[in-house]
Amino acid sequence: MPPIVPPSSHPGVSVRLATPEDADILNAMVGAFAAYERLPSHSTAESLRAEMLRPDKVFEAVIAIVDGRPAGFAVIFQTYSTFAARRGLYLEDLFVADEFRNRGVATDILRFIARTAVERDLGRVEFTVLLWNTVAIEFFERLGATPASAWTSYRLSGEWLKKLAAG
Repeated sequence: MPPIVPPSSHPGVSVRLATPEDADILNAMVGAFAAYERLPSHSTAESLRAEMLRPDKVFEAVIAIVDGRPAGFAVIFQTYSTFAARRGLYLEDLFVADEFRNRGVATDILRFIARTAVERDLGRVEFTVLLWNTVAIEFFERLGATPASAWTSYRLSGEWLKKLAAG
């Protein structure tokens, strides 16, 4: 298990990998994040718990606790870069509840993820940010993240995914 980020830089903050027992807490934070991003959520505590219990570990969740209360979370999963010939981590979601913002929680979550990547000998951590979320963009850039401006994200889902699959 990766080490817990020491709270020395941000008093009262601890970060750890979530366990299936955290599914209710994680689901509540997913709902708050979905509302913030103006997106629907189909997540349930049961679906999260079931995924976290799978032996193939499709994703991992990271939870931040401030003074004993859930404050934020992140979801990560492993990727592979053909050209770099290395594995990496993809940061699917990062969220900190309003009342805990500007207390170093997001930085500590990212530090935990970075340490996890380094300990696992992974080559990078990647993520996307909604274009309207200038607060997040500025935050990530202050930490040294750079936009992959040569790339645009695309998604196949819903009816288009079914049509393509059907041939």
